[in-house]
Amino acid sequence: MGTKESIKEQTKSRVKIPRQYQVLIYNDDFTPMDFVVEVLMRIFDKEEKDAVVLMLSIHKGSYAVAGVYPKDIARTKAAEAVQWARAEGHPLKVEAVCQP
Repeated sequence: MGTKESIKEQTKSRVKIPRQYQVLIYNDDFTPMDFVVEVLMRIFDKEEKDAVVLMLSIHKGSYAVAGVYPKDIARTKAAEAVQWARAEGHPLKVEAVCQP
């Protein structure tokens, strides 16, 4: 094995895939369902039908995964959703957590 081939092998083995983060939206008794659907459509790029299904999943359970993204994108989307909710007077809880 030549020196160039050895270096190529070492370089390839060092590349790591970035950790993915789940953006979780939690159920509460105060945020309107229509608002949650709007958040899912505008911030998480869901189609209306998918957003309604996901909203109902959040409503019936304690939370649901709105999307899975690299760390920076997940945190930005979560912060944007919370900021919009607060501006509208809703206590919606959204957070980015490291995917297991």
